[in-house]
Amino acid sequence: MSNIHPTAIIEPGARIGKNVTVGPYSVIYQNVCLEDDVIIKSHVCIDGYTVVGKGTVIWPQAVIGSKTQDLKYRGEKTFINIGKKCEIRECVTINSSCQEGSQVKIGDSCLLMAYCHIAHNCHLGNRVILSNNATLAGHVIVEDCAVIGGLSAIHQFSRIGAYAMVGGMSRVPKDVLPYTIGAGSPYYVAALNLVGLKRHGFSLDVRRQLSRAFRFIYRSGLSMQDALVRIQNELEPIEQIQHIIEFCQTSRRGLIGTEGIRSRKNMRRWTFAPQEECLET
Repeated sequence: MSNIHPTAIIEPGARIGKNVTVGPYSVIYQNVCLEDDVIIKSHVCIDGYTVVGKGTVIWPQAVIGSKTQDLKYRGEKTFINIGKKCEIRECVTINSSCQEGSQVKIGDSCLLMAYCHIAHNCHLGNRVILSNNATLAGHVIVEDCAVIGGLSAIHQFSRIGAYAMVGGMSRVPKDVLPYTIGAGSPYYVAALNLVGLKRHGFSLDVRRQLSRAFRFIYRSGLSMQDALVRIQNELEPIEQIQHIIEFCQTSRRGLIGTEGIRSRKNMRRWTFAPQEECLET
């Protein structure tokens, strides 16, 4: 039932599902599993203990499962798990993980545009978008529905929060708060990602709660600890607010963009539009 081009190389032991297409000159190594309806274009190399989820499409010159570039790697058995209905474009590289039994995980319905790189031990949620040449160092976590702009570099152990949008050509050395939009080097958090939130169906009431939480953290002049106390005491305990609180409390590298936010000059410079106006439009 599968369509395997005669020039493709599939090693014995590789598991191939139903209705799988493997294009010319692609190489599938012995420990790889391609689930049903996967499409592998030409000149793709998939190595390691890699599972490619149902309906995923991988475009030419992508290299997945190759040895991690982490110098601590000593030949441990590690895994790559790619979800369903992802699209992995030309020349994307996804390295194997590091440390016995660990994995690189890509969620469902992700879009990784051309020349993106995902390093060892990274975890991506569902419906994540990485624009061209976005680069993730090791142990980066990208939560659901986040968008990372082209030519952006994410520092190791950093986290990109759910529904956040990182603008192109950004340097991200710390955690990016969920539901926000920002860019630059140094990176600055400009506002809530209101357009993205509306597109994903967040109600006006939820957006208003998130807007208040954003102002407590980035516009009030409060310390992080005091801002979280105000959020807990004054805002509704909805799922999104609880996620912001947990995200801040568990941050290992600290929240990006909080340096110098108490400067009124900075606040005027980077606040693109009043949040109340954006909420209603």
